[in-house]
Amino acid sequence: MCGKPKVFRYFAVIRIRTHPLLSAGDRFGLWEEMWEYFAMGKPSATAVKAESRPGRHGDGDGLFLMVSATGAKSWVCRVQKNGRRRDIGLGSAAKVPLAQARKRADEVRGWMEMGLDPVFEKRKARGIPTFKEAAAKVYAATHKTWRNQKHEWQWGRTLEQFVYPTIGNVSVAEVTGPMVRNVLAEIWLSKPETARRVRQRIGAVLDWAYASGYRETEAPMRSITKGLPRQPRAAGHYVALPYSEMAGFLAKLRERETLGRLALEFAILTAARSGEVRKAEWSEFDLKRKLWTIPGERMKSGREHVVPLAPAAMRVLDRCEASRGTGSSLVFPSPKPGQALSDMTLMKVLRDMKITATVHGFRSSFRDWVSEATDHQGELAEAALAHAVKDKTEAAYRRGTLLEKRRRLMEDWDAFCHAV
Repeated sequence: MCGKPKVFRYFAVIRIRTHPLLSAGDRFGLWEEMWEYFAMGKPSATAVKAESRPGRHGDGDGLFLMVSATGAKSWVCRVQKNGRRRDIGLGSAAKVPLAQARKRADEVRGWMEMGLDPVFEKRKARGIPTFKEAAAKVYAATHKTWRNQKHEWQWGRTLEQFVYPTIGNVSVAEVTGPMVRNVLAEIWLSKPETARRVRQRIGAVLDWAYASGYRETEAPMRSITKGLPRQPRAAGHYVALPYSEMAGFLAKLRERETLGRLALEFAILTAARSGEVRKAEWSEFDLKRKLWTIPGERMKSGREHVVPLAPAAMRVLDRCEASRGTGSSLVFPSPKPGQALSDMTLMKVLRDMKITATVHGFRSSFRDWVSEATDHQGELAEAALAHAVKDKTEAAYRRGTLLEKRRRLMEDWDAFCHAV
């Protein structure tokens, strides 16, 4: 034993053995710490700098200098409460001197005695972000994984419009269930779909804050929802143009030629989603084989999708090729360099034509036509629409893309759309 009075060591042993409130786990930890303390003695600041032996070197009261195999040094405070042991990092020994490490260890032990979470209290000491600051961090960490540019824009816009004015400057640690409920209550019945999305986005920010140690509890979103009134039942369908009116509509659509109208016509003829069409690149097309291969990262399903191109769809591509700008990889580029057409461009075409149908609704028109006016099998239509097969057995059985059958289907759709 190095430099510790024998009497002091004796009474420490008796105290550990006889203390009535110590559990077996507490006793084990204290024995371990006492051995480090008495066997090695408290190090000096000079000894800390000189220490090079890999392992754990005790300073007493649960403070340890950790030396890695590479020679890196850091401070750890071991604390115990109700038989539960935790190691709390206190920083690099290169940046935190011995005296400061001892002070931090005292703070950690004090928090534990008061029933506080040391990790949370450390973050609080460094500064907890406001809800708006936390939302910015969540956006930066996740937006690159989003495939839908419209969703990316809406994510920030809805928070700015409905959330930030009320709780944007509130610390994420202090955002309560009633606060969130009051935000949602303003739009819960008047804008039900938007309100549900806002709820999900608030929950994502608060969950991130909890996982990052800035909140002591998770977001109480389930309880908040129960405290709101029942929303009106949504229709659940996009407005579709009856397929019997398709030929007349396309004839009227071609009376003028703009890039937005060409993109809408191409979406109808290929039964593709708006985003898949608007972001289409010339490199995705095999014009000789009349195929359009959409990469998986641009598909809702995440899987590559091949679209056979009928004559009218090929004519649209010819028109786009004739007006193609130099250096543009997009088939339907926006006037803004390097950007695709916006979804609103296609919607504006429909509004100008006084058509109440939505762009996505034309996929429903195609599906209704297959079911009601043709002998083509339903699975062909589902494959053409790139819908996921819900039945796992059928999905395993149907491994092919049914490409040639789908080519005949799209040629029949092409003919129907031009039967004026």
